[in-house]
Parts: sequence; C-alpha cells; structure tokens
Amino acid sequence: MSSPSKWQYPYHGKQFSLFVDESFHLVGKGSSRSFYNLMSERYLGSPVRLTANRKLSLEQALDSRRAELAALHDNHRKADVEVAVAAQVHSLIKTVIPHFSLERGFEFSNVVARGERQCFLQSVLIAGLLQRMGMNAGVAMVYRNIQGTPTNNGHAVTLLKLPDGKDIIVDASEREAFAKHKGLFVDVRQSGYKYVEPIFQPNSVRIIGYLTTSNHKRLSTASVRGLDVAFLRSQFWYYRGERVVGGPLYTPKTESALARSAKAFETSVRLCPSNPLAVYMLGRTYLAEGRIRDAKHLLQKASSLYAQFGWTPAGLKEALASIGARGHFATHPLAYHPR
Repeated sequence: MSSPSKWQYPYHGKQFSLFVDESFHLVGKGSSRSFYNLMSERYLGSPVRLTANRKLSLEQALDSRRAELAALHDNHRKADVEVAVAAQVHSLIKTVIPHFSLERGFEFSNVVARGERQCFLQSVLIAGLLQRMGMNAGVAMVYRNIQGTPTNNGHAVTLLKLPDGKDIIVDASEREAFAKHKGLFVDVRQSGYKYVEPIFQPNSVRIIGYLTTSNHKRLSTASVRGLDVAFLRSQFWYYRGERVVGGPLYTPKTESALARSAKAFETSVRLCPSNPLAVYMLGRTYLAEGRIRDAKHLLQKASSLYAQFGWTPAGLKEALASIGARGHFATHPLAYHPR
C-alpha cells in the first residue's frame, strides 16, 4: 500500500519546503527561508490570529492549535472548531498575501517579491497550514465551478476533510471562506484520480458524499482525498509552462517562448504522467511548434487519461476531431483554448 506521505506536506516541513525552494531556484536567488520569514513577519503584523496569544510566531501558533485540536475527542465539536480555524486561515492568506495574479502568483518567489498569489499556490499553502495543525486537508482541482460552468482543471481549492465524516471546500479566491463548486478532480482510494461531483448537505456548505462523474456511482467522503505530492509538483510546472509570455495561450506566439513552455510542460508530465491537463497542453504546444506526430500521440494519451478519470473537456474533443487523415489540423492548432 502507498505511503501516506504521498499526500502530506505540512507547512515548513520538508515536502512543503521543496515546493518553495524549487520556485526560488528558478529565479536564481533566495530560498524558502525568505518565504517563511515573510510569512512570519506578516502574520505578526496581521489582525488575524490563530490563537489568543498574540505573541506567538506563526509556527508556534500552528503547533499550539494542533495541540488544542488533538485534545478534542468529540468529533462533531472538533469539526466545528476546524471549520472556524479554516475560515481564519482563509482570512489570513488574503490579508498577508494581498494581491492576486494569474500571470505570476503561482510562484512562491513572487509571494516575497510582489505579494502575489494565485488559486493553486494559495490552495497548497492553506492545505499545508491546516496539515501543520493536524487537520486532514489537501488540494483539489475544479472542473465545474460554483455556477456549474465547465473548466479544464482551471481552478484549485483546498479540500478539508472533517472528523465528523463531512468535507468542506476552502477557496481563497472567493469572498467567503467556503465554496460550493459543482465538480472536482481528486484522488479516490483504490481507484486513483477521478472527476467527482460533491453532494452537499441541504442548506449547507458541508459535503456528505460524492458521485463519480462518469457513471454517478456514490462515493463516501472517506474514499475521497486531495491530490498527491507528485501531482502538485507537476501542476506548479504546468503553470510555469502555461504562463510563458508568447507561449501557447498568448498572441502573438514566438518560437523561443513555445520552446520554454514545452520544456516546462515536459517537466510537468515527467513528474506526473497522469496529469491530464499537462499532457494535453504539451501536445498543444508541440502542435504549435509543428511537431505533429508527437502532438497527436500526446493528445491521444490525454484523451485516454480524461476518459479513465471520467470526464473529457470540449477543447480536447475539438482538437482530436480537427486532426485530418494525414495528422494535420484543419485550422490553426491553438485556435482552441485549453479550458
């Protein structure tokens, strides 16, 4: 059986620091120490406090909260406390990292340099903080948002699994702490990655179960968890490829930018070959470079992955349909948006 450490990255722990240090390594200066120092300074200057003792550092406050939660033995009471703590962390992140940036906010180095965050980084950070406090938290990707609009893993949230058997979605991109997204990409025990639809308790943000998107099979909350460390590392590299100016999502595109995007997507796929969006976008980038055979292979692989996981985005269907008998696109290969 797989080690539980695959899903663990508590704040300021070895695995969390790997995420942070990798970001600083890419810019060639700084380290995780810069990030942790900034977070500590901003926590002490923030009106948001995780404990009544305002003199505790961020790490001390997290460990104090962990001890308090461990002492609670009534799971319903403990669940209510964890929900309150998660709301505090939601407020804390929005306070100490004030700016949202799709273009740069996925890098921990930009938290320090620019005070910027984006949905994926903030979700990993919130999950890491909650894990440090002993809470069962992870990251899920969103494929249907609050309004039900499909998005190709285009948003990330923190999934908090409460001790009373219910789950809750923490989303720092929203004004309120807890969101009711209608479709998630998660890890299912014994099955691997799957697209699922949360079943919310009536008149509540708490989740009482899930349905698989492919066949609407009912899943317990206990069988669903956040995505593993390999996927998270892969997704950081996915954003590094996606947001290269002049790359596949930009107009105009340049040869050098597409090459940089391809390199980042290749790293993303190497770290997690089952990250469907990374495989898909590597294929789209190869198409833009004229590498038709390689692109076709990757798009077919992406199609197989999405089918295995239970949902296929319209953009991929359109891309595959546009491949002619000789393996060429009938229209410009990047006329389709990956979302």
